[in-house]
Amino acid sequence: MSTSNQGIYEVLSPWAEADPVPIRGLTAPRLNDLEGKKIGLYRNDKRAAGPILNVIEKKLKERFPGLQVSWYTSQKTDVPEFEDWLKSVDAVVAAVGD
Repeated sequence: MSTSNQGIYEVLSPWAEADPVPIRGLTAPRLNDLEGKKIGLYRNDKRAAGPILNVIEKKLKERFPGLQVSWYTSQKTDVPEFEDWLKSVDAVVAAVGD
């Protein structure tokens, strides 16, 4: 004799109503050229983030000799210092490496 244990399952989203803000793309316009611009290099304190950005900085400066670079290292992006840093650069490259 065979017994069937077929149940009905309800699948729930783990997001529920926790994040009602719709996803949107980047809104900042692209820079036409990087020559003479100030690029921010943001890294967290993970081990690989620094070496990744060191290579990026080197390659950018080879390609755009007039480029300036500003580094920001922190896990905190909700502090006034980070906001001030963002205002001081034309674009940002971020690395959060493990």
